[in-house]
Amino acid sequence: MQVVSFEQEFEQLFKTHVKKLHAYAYTLVKDDVMAEEMVQNVFCRLWEKKLLIRESTTGYLYRAVYHESLNYLKHVKVEQSYLQYAQRELNDRPQQPTHTLEVLELEERLNQALHDLPEKCRTVFHLCRVEELKYQQIADLLEIPVKTVENQMGKALRFLRQQLADYLPLLGMIVWLPQSPLFV
Repeated sequence: MQVVSFEQEFEQLFKTHVKKLHAYAYTLVKDDVMAEEMVQNVFCRLWEKKLLIRESTTGYLYRAVYHESLNYLKHVKVEQSYLQYAQRELNDRPQQPTHTLEVLELEERLNQALHDLPEKCRTVFHLCRVEELKYQQIADLLEIPVKTVENQMGKALRFLRQQLADYLPLLGMIVWLPQSPLFV
């Protein structure tokens, strides 16, 4: 009887299901790159946990991709809602000289908060928000697990929210819009 290694079984599982799972994820997220990332995230978790499903493999993988895709869509919806809220807040504010001072003060406080972040958090935040890399790309670049990237981003965002709580509506518009004056 031939013993098959985890790596061989995993590779076979991947080759058997990756294209169909990608097509399924695409029907959910309507974005080819993100569909690929959803499937990749599922397989990464299986790899990290050294988990092979013996029964109902197909069902498990489709459910995992479904939930991964739903979580992504919820995240996108929350981001869009926040940006709309921040845009309304920004538009409702009168454009007065004090507004310019607030932006300058925010820039100063943001720079200080970014400087105060631990080095790893600051690096991950920069790669994600400024360089616009995906978590998997950051993990590959820094040679760390994707989960570590997720944890560091969460830590950085919590810290920044805490430090800049008074400026959140204004900060949302400045930091997360492509033409951000803070990072150009």
